[in-house]
Amino acid sequence: MKEQTLFQRLWQNYGRIVLALCIAALVVHDVFGTHGYLALRRTKEEIAKVQKDLNRLSKENAALQEEVIELRTNPDKIEELARNGLGLARPGDVIVKVPQRQPEKPAQQKPQ
Repeated sequence: MKEQTLFQRLWQNYGRIVLALCIAALVVHDVFGTHGYLALRRTKEEIAKVQKDLNRLSKENAALQEEVIELRTNPDKIEELARNGLGLARPGDVIVKVPQRQPEKPAQQKPQ
């Protein structure tokens, strides 16, 4: 029989172990690495959150645009805003303001 080289003997004895360790290292890297499965999942969650915020802001923006158009074109809306928001009135109108009720403070007991 031919004499085996040192590399061949080492590969026969330890080859499977080295191969298993390399595969295990690749699996760990694919799961926990900077571009691995967990990072991909976290990035997808962030994208979903940003998309949700973007949708909410788009709806809010559309509502504000409608309000701007209404304020530019609807005099009743302008009057409502002036009356309610700014407390303005037409000449001859009487404004009656009812003070808001403040919560009562418990009576302080005098020391005896």
